[in-house]
Amino acid sequence: MDIDALAALPAALGSADLTATLIAAVAAAAFLAGWVDAVVGGGGLVQLPALLLAFPTATPAQLLATNKLGSIFGTTSATITYYRRVKPDLRTALPMAVAAYVGAIGGAFIGLHIPKSAFNPIILVLLVVVGAYTLFKPSLGTTTALRWDGIRHTGTAVLIGFVIGVYDGALGPGTGSFLVFALVGLLGYAFLQASAKAKIANFATNLGALTVFAPGGHVMWVVGGVLAAANLLGGYVGARTAVRLGSRFVRTVFIVIVSAFIVRIGGQLLGWW
Repeated sequence: MDIDALAALPAALGSADLTATLIAAVAAAAFLAGWVDAVVGGGGLVQLPALLLAFPTATPAQLLATNKLGSIFGTTSATITYYRRVKPDLRTALPMAVAAYVGAIGGAFIGLHIPKSAFNPIILVLLVVVGAYTLFKPSLGTTTALRWDGIRHTGTAVLIGFVIGVYDGALGPGTGSFLVFALVGLLGYAFLQASAKAKIANFATNLGALTVFAPGGHVMWVVGGVLAAANLLGGYVGARTAVRLGSRFVRTVFIVIVSAFIVRIGGQLLGWW
């Protein structure tokens, strides 16, 4: 990584000095985001707030675009690891991913016009609903018990991919968690199988958003490179951890992470920090 380029970035962004400490903090957040995203999804809820804190003068489009650049490397690493070790059914995963890609392109155009102030309230409501449902249904996602098959099953997966793809293109944080939750809650997958399929769809949503953001010049490439390297490593480690420890571990991490995000975002909205 070109240190001179990193040092020159703050001037272009109008932000504070991009010190080695700031670089390390952003990289650490990206590694954690990659790990969380690979295990259960929702890494953007770690990474995007870190970018907001590090670059307060960056535009929403810059933050979303740079977050996507880092995230796609993490989801790529996790997708490959899950595919090799879990063998998700591509007859469901690929149509869902195509729909997610299309949805994310549309969502990205919406995201260009969303104010920063709208991010947290929307995400908080979604997290509370998802977290409460998972917490009060302890059997959810422990085993695979598919509710439908054939066209109905694939069609539901495609609808899930498209709707969450639009959300990911427009906002993004929590997308992986919402994909996992939808696959578990609506289609009946165990958490581990759901995570494997969610990574394929999440890769597609990241790619779809970048299809819009990158040509528009919204990506902060140097910062994105730092995020990408850290996310890649975090995604690899996280996927191997999830595969080794199984669905019960993934469910536990899911509840802990969602709860932490609710406290973090809720506290911020209430002015606690």
